[in-house]
Amino acid sequence: MTEAPRHSVSVTGVVFNDDGQVLAIERDDDGRWVPPGGVLELHEDPRDGVVREVFEETGVKVRPGRLVGIYKNMPLGVVSMAIACTVESGEPQPSDEAKVARWISVDEARQRMPEARLVRVLDALRDDGPFIRCHDGTNLV
Repeated sequence: MTEAPRHSVSVTGVVFNDDGQVLAIERDDDGRWVPPGGVLELHEDPRDGVVREVFEETGVKVRPGRLVGIYKNMPLGVVSMAIACTVESGEPQPSDEAKVARWISVDEARQRMPEARLVRVLDALRDDGPFIRCHDGTNLV
């Protein structure tokens, strides 16, 4: 008997600095610009997971805030919780997973990020969420 496919759960940290710039990384594996995040450990609280992932990928320590939304990659079955975060300390720096980690303007995010990732940044700027959205890995569906 074959096992039914399962979902993977991840977290995305949407972090803005005092200048209104968003924390972004250029991924080492595929070169895409995205907000930092990654797979949630099995027994990990999502708030702890987003703190861990943002720090691992950027060196920035954050405090988690409100849930921005839930975003499902339909082909891969990955469900990501985007969490708005505030900076506690640190400056962005590259990591094993990020060729580049830096603050970028929302306009630059619009140019660099695929729609499926950019929407998390734009949703974080709104106050009528949380949102539930589906995407194909690049675009909303």
